[in-house]
Amino acid sequence: MHTDKLIPTSMAAAVALGLGLGAGVGSGCHADVPDASITDPDKYQIVLDNEHVRVLRYRDQPGTRTHQHHHPAFVLYALAPFERRLTFPDGSTRERRFAAGDAAWMPAQTHVGENIGQTDTDALIVELKE
Repeated sequence: MHTDKLIPTSMAAAVALGLGLGAGVGSGCHADVPDASITDPDKYQIVLDNEHVRVLRYRDQPGTRTHQHHHPAFVLYALAPFERRLTFPDGSTRERRFAAGDAAWMPAQTHVGENIGQTDTDALIVELKE
């Protein structure tokens, strides 16, 4: 885990602009649901972790699924285009398509993610701490 890395200014601006763009669904109790960096350490790399935010870089390939995990409220910034299906604890699903440079605000949620596209997923996830 690195605590001294910074996000380049242009990327930080894009993430900030993403606040309020898009909408996530499917929040749920997370007391017994593990953190993404624990369930899928091969896919999530911690880039920055301090008292305000945790920044994760997420990478996977087409057809890859995560284990069920929880994220606090976060901003997702797509470094490359990708398509995902999120499956929430109640069984509902949501499919999302991102272009490189897209940013989206997501409320706290528990889900399983699946790469349903033809390209690798490469994204930054900025989790907010209260």
